[in-house]
Amino acid sequence: MEIRRDIYLEKLISKKNNGLIKVVTGVRRCGKSYLLFNLFSDHLKEEKVRADHIIEMAFDSFENRKYRDPEVLYPYLMEKIQDEQMYYVLLDEVQLLDDFESVLNSLVRKKNVDVYVTGSNAKFLSKDIITEFRGRGDEVHMYPLTFAEYMSVYPGDKNDAWRDYVIYGGLPLIFSFNTSDQKADFLKSLFKETYISDIIGRNKVRNKVELEELLNILSSAIGSLTNPSKLSATYKSVKNKTISQTTIKRYIDYLCDSFLIDSAIRYDVKGKKYIDTPAKYYFTDLGLRNARLNFRQVEETHAMENIIFNELKVRGFNVDVGVIPINEKDKNGKNIRKQLEIDFVCNKGSKRYYIQSVFAMPDAAKKQQEQRSLLLTGDGFKKIIITKDVLAPLYNEEGVLVMSVFDFLLDLDSLEK
Repeated sequence: MEIRRDIYLEKLISKKNNGLIKVVTGVRRCGKSYLLFNLFSDHLKEEKVRADHIIEMAFDSFENRKYRDPEVLYPYLMEKIQDEQMYYVLLDEVQLLDDFESVLNSLVRKKNVDVYVTGSNAKFLSKDIITEFRGRGDEVHMYPLTFAEYMSVYPGDKNDAWRDYVIYGGLPLIFSFNTSDQKADFLKSLFKETYISDIIGRNKVRNKVELEELLNILSSAIGSLTNPSKLSATYKSVKNKTISQTTIKRYIDYLCDSFLIDSAIRYDVKGKKYIDTPAKYYFTDLGLRNARLNFRQVEETHAMENIIFNELKVRGFNVDVGVIPINEKDKNGKNIRKQLEIDFVCNKGSKRYYIQSVFAMPDAAKKQQEQRSLLLTGDGFKKIIITKDVLAPLYNEEGVLVMSVFDFLLDLDSLEK
């Protein structure tokens, strides 16, 4: 079964032969290797690139362990390059290659070598692109399957697909399993044996229990505003143990660096400034999040918000949490200052959208509550409410676009309509 990943394939094709190192990053098992060795390699062959001019190396394979040594790999690659025609070098899990920065910089200096690499760790790749590649790196960040990609191979209707997607997420390998138990066991094992072990080993975490408890707390609170201080207090109340804010921040950095979670920080729409804390955290894949909680806490409301956040990131938006400060009177007539929230302030170039994720709007009161902050932004950017209710996209009397989550997810141009 082939799952098309056209968003990322088109990005790679557009960057072909640009003289930079194309770096495909993303959480483990999201499909980076398949993108490189299947979809992109097939594209090269369709473009009549000879097979001996496509050089592939997966560093996480047992048979390729010796090539993790640059003194072995580099001569091997040079031996493969026999003429002046363009060679395409595809390297998978390149963070396992010792001194990979020097090897890649040497390769990219050759006029007839186009380099593509994948990696699963931000510390070894995204940050070093700037410091080590000195402008020679060109990143393509990959996510698990979007709902549209998931639907393209799902053997059922969108409602059944949504139910499974909310529970088991979008890692492509989920389609290798037929039963609910098989999918759940796969995700739980993957989380424990791959993600946790990888994070602990790479960062030399001494207290595994602390990290796992923090993961449980973050998993239970997706889409909720929090910060190291609140998390430390929660840890104290739940486990009756103390964990410092500094340690929590370090652990969160580890989770972000492994692409397991992502954050949205607050942005004061009126004051046009960022508020660093608290922030919201979302899981890159809901299936992994649910597996962490043993599938005991699958709330569709929070899941929908997480899915919308990931979709916006896939579409290339910078995504913040909007804050609208207001003054109003309490029941005693006293002035009080409050902050209204906009779930997502989405920016890309000159475009901006304000979006609320609302699972259901059963009445006019709920509608007014949800769109109040949108109507107080004081600017002309598009305001959108995304709801689970099945309806055709429409503009209400206040000029707010209301659309179903299916219309949003299944149409890449949905925000433009």
